[in-house]
Amino acid sequence: MEIDQENKHESWSEPESTGSRSSGVGLSGPLASKKQRNRSKNKSASFKDDGEMVEITLNVRDDSVSVQNIRGGDTETAFLASQLEKRPSSLSAKLRQVSQELKRMTSFKAFDKVDRSKSGAARALQGLKFMTKNVGSEGWSQVEKRFDELAVEGKLPKTRFSQCIGMNESKEFAGELFDALARRRGIVAASITKEELREFWDQITDQSFDSRLQTFFGMVDKNADGRITEEEVKEIIALSASANKLSKLQERAEEYAALIMEELDPNNLGYIELYNLEMLLLQAPAQSAHITTDSRVLSQMLSQKLVPTKERNPIKRAFRELAYFMEDNWKRIWIIALWLSICAALFTWKFIQYKRRAVFHVMGYCVTTAKGGAETLKFNMALILLPVCRNTITWLRSRTRLGMVVPFDDNINFHKVIAFGIAIGVGLHAISHLTCDFPRLLHATDEEYEPMKQFFGDERPNNYWWFVKGTEGWTGVVMVVLMAIAFILAQPWFRRNRLNLPKPLKKLTGFNAFWYSHHLFVIVYVLFIIHGYFLYLSKKWYKKTTWMYLAVPMILYGCERLLRAFRSGYKSVRILKVAVYPGNVLALHASKPQGFKYTSGQYIYVNCSDISPFEWHPFSITSAPGDDYISVHIRTLGDWTSQLKGIFAKACQPANDDQSGLLRADMLPGKSSLPRMPRLRIDGPYGAPAQDYKNYEVLLLVGLGIGATPLISILKDVLNNIKQQEEDLEEGGEVESGVKNNKKRPFATKRAYFYWVTREQGSFEWFKGVMNEVAENDKEGVIELHNYCTSVYEEGDARSALITMLQSLHHAKNGVDVVSETRVKTHFARPNWRNVYKHVALKHPEKKVGVFYCGAHGLVGELRKLSLDFSRKTGTKFDFHKENF
Repeated sequence: MEIDQENKHESWSEPESTGSRSSGVGLSGPLASKKQRNRSKNKSASFKDDGEMVEITLNVRDDSVSVQNIRGGDTETAFLASQLEKRPSSLSAKLRQVSQELKRMTSFKAFDKVDRSKSGAARALQGLKFMTKNVGSEGWSQVEKRFDELAVEGKLPKTRFSQCIGMNESKEFAGELFDALARRRGIVAASITKEELREFWDQITDQSFDSRLQTFFGMVDKNADGRITEEEVKEIIALSASANKLSKLQERAEEYAALIMEELDPNNLGYIELYNLEMLLLQAPAQSAHITTDSRVLSQMLSQKLVPTKERNPIKRAFRELAYFMEDNWKRIWIIALWLSICAALFTWKFIQYKRRAVFHVMGYCVTTAKGGAETLKFNMALILLPVCRNTITWLRSRTRLGMVVPFDDNINFHKVIAFGIAIGVGLHAISHLTCDFPRLLHATDEEYEPMKQFFGDERPNNYWWFVKGTEGWTGVVMVVLMAIAFILAQPWFRRNRLNLPKPLKKLTGFNAFWYSHHLFVIVYVLFIIHGYFLYLSKKWYKKTTWMYLAVPMILYGCERLLRAFRSGYKSVRILKVAVYPGNVLALHASKPQGFKYTSGQYIYVNCSDISPFEWHPFSITSAPGDDYISVHIRTLGDWTSQLKGIFAKACQPANDDQSGLLRADMLPGKSSLPRMPRLRIDGPYGAPAQDYKNYEVLLLVGLGIGATPLISILKDVLNNIKQQEEDLEEGGEVESGVKNNKKRPFATKRAYFYWVTREQGSFEWFKGVMNEVAENDKEGVIELHNYCTSVYEEGDARSALITMLQSLHHAKNGVDVVSETRVKTHFARPNWRNVYKHVALKHPEKKVGVFYCGAHGLVGELRKLSLDFSRKTGTKFDFHKENF
């Protein structure tokens, strides 16, 4: 679009305005007198639009403006002219606004040259939305209501604009948006009226892509000359990075601005125009890292209803839900049913036994209830040790087929269920004795007491204290107190310090309090055996069965602890590498002890004697079995992990600028002044749900934050297997490969999908090397990697639009993602998990997919439900496994 400069110069001479509005484009001509200002006059401007002449004639009279005539042009031109008729305020500002808009329109000369029918364009046109589902979805009525609350003297200050339109989390971005909208209207004041806010709102919620693109362009083009310089690009990159909490990208804004200018300004004009920005926006989605499928699979995804239809009949619906529940939880159900049956049988047996004894005529059903509860208590006190015999469970789940019918992965949950059973048993036993048995005995007649002499002596107990001070009494009371302490401090509110307690009490809670209080069980078991030996109503040794229940579990648990102590004693490891990454993650690489064998997905316990010789903490192994070292990644959240990081920080050399958090590699020679490296001991490995990945041909791995640690080990193991297969083929080797495979079961995994969701950009540093290694060595595409950064606004949001453009451009040119700084492109916001499952289901029909999730508990329900839905609706079966931190 080319303006007729001579005509423009002649037509747009007008006096300066002293109002609150002005334009970035100056107007020439002498100051007019008051008489001149009151005269009616016609002003016209003409310009060329791709060879077509457009002329706008305005009738200016008594500080009002009307459109006299429009020759040529389109709807955009008519809309621009109509804006002058809205109200008669500030004539000069209105004229300047038109001058500015006409000048801006000259930069749109190639605006319609982009073919929006090409691949990716349709989705791009959905982008650049200033009001997304998370912002401003309530509409103008709510914005107007907030204006009334936030306005000062009838005007909304710029500082409250973000709050008014619902963009609270992006105040800087909203401020730039305010400035762009104000510039377009010639507003220089730092506040706006409700009418002006309505104009702003109409523009930023405009469904027209062209309108949104011009608004975004206006944010970048701060001097309103229709051109964007490199400095303006740098500013908007920094602004977008700040809004999306991408600190590293913000630091490199200058470098990325130069990249955009190099790409979009090949002639070195020093600026880019609107059509350049549009081209970059439309091309970015074509290279998006989102899930890609061929047309056949895509048509299936659109046509198939992969959601179970809802049954209208409530009885049938309830029956179906019950059937699904039984099918999904049959392992847990039969174990719990067996446990409850044994407890009920023991209670009934002891209840009937005491009902037939003489004491029943004195103490009644109180004694039968107390003794029935005691029998279940003895059984549960023995059983509760088995789920925490980690070595035994690891051996059973790895070396036997019991894992097919026993849910070993629920061992800790079963431990908690048994603890609840113990609490019930203690309650039945103690309450029945203290509130019923003993009072009835004290108030029994001489005739009723006669059969009791063989148990309580010739002289009847004279008061309640007689029972409490005896061996049976005080051991029982102490046990109940110790159990109550351990039970309370094991609750999540206390174990994870979720309660806002006073400082003195807060020191008595947390993981350390849970750890030490739980080890009071040694005293409890000693007292339990003593209590079970000195019984009031049983004098024969073979009827005192407490020790019989406890013997085998206690011996097994004792052997477990001896094995752990012996094994951890010689498994003191040498630290090879220490690194501290963003997000307070400490990575430790240590020498692998001789004979130490493990499977990806397993975990180890770590002890640092410099902190505490007794505390052991579990961490997932992040190295692969084929690596010559063992590594763990530890997020420093609690007291112990924070102390561990502090000890290593003192013992290590400070990181250099180019070492990405590396504190020290090995025992650096010539650094004798540094403190000695802390001594670490490890115990394990122990079984975890993730180690079952070898049973599946297709894997869906989902990690949330630091929960990616066991899954990284699986990825490395799959990658090492790929490398090994390539080496075998190069060595000639169906025969040789066959020999190797005869020694162990063939590697089953043929395809793996890895989804890692994290809040912080710096988190990608944790496993940057692994990501790049997979991208470089996985030539056949066995592993599909997807990184998600939830701090970045979803695709289509204007706050992340430039990040998307820059990401696509940088990855196409350099093969590196600007967010993760790896070869894997990063998605924004959270995944659509239904689409993820749909993608896997349609890619692998009639296959069994192992879904392995590790992370916070919040996502477990959704992933498990989707696994069940797709297993029932499609031919693909999803087996869900989870670990929670």
